[in-house]
Amino acid sequence: MTQWIPAGAARQKALLTSAANDTKWDELRLAMYGMASPPDFRCMMLSGHYGASDSEWYYHFRIGGYADIEFVDILPRTDADRPEILSHLKAIGLAGHATEQGFRVYGYLRPGQAVDRF
Repeated sequence: MTQWIPAGAARQKALLTSAANDTKWDELRLAMYGMASPPDFRCMMLSGHYGASDSEWYYHFRIGGYADIEFVDILPRTDADRPEILSHLKAIGLAGHATEQGFRVYGYLRPGQAVDRF
């Protein structure tokens, strides 16, 4: 019997490993929204679309749901904001790493991709 393999975006998603669920994304959204100076964010979608920089976490971050977020880049407004953001990421237990610009949090991992949790 032949195994069915989805086509297109569904096939791509089937090959990925989930690294975050809706609960984790909501925890991140609310933690960033609650900061005195919320950082900007940019989402890379599974479609390959890399969204524009945005800082409205409460409504904009969850528009369209979380199911197709490959990763989100969190861009602190100042270096002084980095420790607070990192503290939230550790408390939530998200998969990702620090970048020169801030932090990258993964929703999905590609085959063979290893990422630590904050």
